[in-house]
Amino acid sequence: MSLPRPDDLTSLVLRTDFGDDTAWDAVRAALDAAGEYPHATYVSELRFADVEVQALLDEEAAADEDAQIIHVFLADATTLREPGHPLLAVDLSDEPGRTFRLPARWFPDVSANLSIANMDFAEFADATDGSGTFRGFEEG
Repeated sequence: MSLPRPDDLTSLVLRTDFGDDTAWDAVRAALDAAGEYPHATYVSELRFADVEVQALLDEEAAADEDAQIIHVFLADATTLREPGHPLLAVDLSDEPGRTFRLPARWFPDVSANLSIANMDFAEFADATDGSGTFRGFEEG
C-alpha cells in the first residue's frame, strides 16, 4: 500500500472514510476555497479505507528514501463529520506518528510551509490548542 506522491508544492490529502461522498466533496471544496493556489493532491482510493497511522508509517519506512514523503493529511470520519473539516496531519519523518488536527481554513498555510520546508511539522504541532488542533499562531 505505497503512498502516492503529491504533486509539486502540494500536500497529500488521503481519504480514509468512505461513508459520505457528499461530505468528501465538501472537504475538497473547503480546502480549495481556503487558498488562492492549489495546495492539495487528493487521493480517494478504497485501499486506504480506515487505514491506521502505524500502517502508513510502516509503508513509508519500507519505501526507498527518494520515494518517501514527510507528511500526510488524512480526511477521516472526524474530518468529514465535523464543522471546519479538521484534517489529521501526520508526521512521517521527523517524529513519525506525531499528529495534530488542522481545520480547512489553515490548510494552505501549513501545506505551503511544509512543502517548501520553510517550517517543520513540530512547529505547527507545538502550537496546537488543548484539543490538539492547530488554529494559527498567536500574534504578538
